[in-house]
Amino acid sequence: MSQTATEAAIRQGLVVVQRRIAAAAERAGRDPSEIRLVVVTKGQPVERLHVLVESGQTRLGENRVEEALPKIDALGARPGLSWHLVGPLQSRKVPLVGDRFDLIHAVDRLKVARRLDRLAADLGRPQAILLEWNVSGEPTKAGWRLEEGPAWETSVSEVSQVLSLPNLMVRGLMTVGPLTHDVVTQTAAFRRLAELRRRLRGRLGSDLPELSMGMSDDFEAAIMEGATIVRIGRAILGERM
Repeated sequence: MSQTATEAAIRQGLVVVQRRIAAAAERAGRDPSEIRLVVVTKGQPVERLHVLVESGQTRLGENRVEEALPKIDALGARPGLSWHLVGPLQSRKVPLVGDRFDLIHAVDRLKVARRLDRLAADLGRPQAILLEWNVSGEPTKAGWRLEEGPAWETSVSEVSQVLSLPNLMVRGLMTVGPLTHDVVTQTAAFRRLAELRRRLRGRLGSDLPELSMGMSDDFEAAIMEGATIVRIGRAILGERM
């Protein structure tokens, strides 16, 4: 595909996804403006990101901090441009984060949260984060697990400690949906995250307004269950290079 054709495909992909988001929101009886799109740039060259920004897309997401940093530098400071770190963050890589991300989606351990809190204190800049939960129960997925008994109490205690960290702003919850095209299974997983938020609100008294859930193959099911942020790459940018 020529460069011109690729650029046209990206612009068209962005429009199509925006329309699908709006349609899913309307089916759910929601205002489409409640749902924010983060375009995930993993494995994509900077040239494609310029097309996105020129088309009006202001929220970009990257899975790995090492891949994000040169892209952030290449695009530079543009009005309204917001970078999200959407993939797992190892504790040893927290120093690389700096002050480059408006929202870190996948904080999955108390240890990582504590290191982010210390970094934010050093920078004098509060860091907004989401807490990642494994609602599908798949062993390969990161995040706190939905379990009962002592394991649940441990998770609640850890989340409470994260909420108390003075330099972090916990905006809500995040999950990666199950690897399936079955809409019933997708919907059930996303409903569990929404129910978990209600449960944590009641237990900890924190608002947790954001639900980051839904990607290229399941974002419509996520919107039906209350997603406020969807993370979409392939459906807009095509396959990774």
